[in-house]
Amino acid sequence: MGKRADNHLWGYAGGSVEPDERVEDAARRELYEEMRIQAGEMSLFCVNSGPEAHYIYPNGDEVSNVELIYLCTDFSGLPEPQDGEIEEIRFFAPEEIDLAMISPPIRPVIRKYLSSLQ
Repeated sequence: MGKRADNHLWGYAGGSVEPDERVEDAARRELYEEMRIQAGEMSLFCVNSGPEAHYIYPNGDEVSNVELIYLCTDFSGLPEPQDGEIEEIRFFAPEEIDLAMISPPIRPVIRKYLSSLQ
């Protein structure tokens, strides 16, 4: 995960889909742009939307996120923050994750992911 520069909480790579871009390609592109990780095979995990995904960023921007979350265990590259949006990158073992350290709009996704491991 990457530690966000705006709220100093942890999250996964993400962003907007470019015109005519497939969501899978956007997921790969965002992962590489933000963390310099090249994704191989990915699988759709869930869709995050609704009131739980509503968020007001520290700069005042208010959004209702709609996210298609992919899991990827087939990747290459050395994680390195690239775009100024991420302060630090690291891998976490599931037992190291405390939801209080996770950026609020993605807490439902992380909670669901951790539950899926049990």
